[in-house]
Amino acid sequence: MLLEGFLSLDPLQGFRAELVDGEIVVAPPPDGDHEKYVSRIVRQVIKHSGTEMDFSENKGLRLVSGDSSPADHVIPDGTFAPLEADLFAGAGPWMPCDGVAMVLEVTAANPRRDREPKRRCYARGRVPLYLLLDRDASQITLYSLPEKDDYRGRCTRPLGKPLALPAPFAFELETTDLL
Repeated sequence: MLLEGFLSLDPLQGFRAELVDGEIVVAPPPDGDHEKYVSRIVRQVIKHSGTEMDFSENKGLRLVSGDSSPADHVIPDGTFAPLEADLFAGAGPWMPCDGVAMVLEVTAANPRRDREPKRRCYARGRVPLYLLLDRDASQITLYSLPEKDDYRGRCTRPLGKPLALPAPFAFELETTDLL
């Protein structure tokens, strides 16, 4: 019933509706700084990755958890996948996360949601890497090694310090211009 109600939502233009940890969430459009941070990270990833990357902004992911609860339906600020996988071609509004290399979130109106429930959703969906730019804490965190409801690996750097991204990216993400 919850999933059917969620899927029937038609949010106002610019707003996005998600089903996160069994809760329907409607978020307002992001501010300009949020978009600046997303853009600066995406430029580096596309330019410096060891593998050619495809990118989708605000692509809905259906993250199946394996238990009887409805699948999480989450919209990351950015989704990266190897170009050769061609994951986004022909994908509907909610695509599975198989083949996704990394998701990106930049904190906005409710930073706690990005720090906790969304992190758990991505881990349950077995998304290999979750990159979180936390504007309030002035830091960037890379979560890796998903296992059950969380990630075993976590590397946090203050903004201004580089953050190493593992393969398939294999470069140091510069964060100085995110200060």
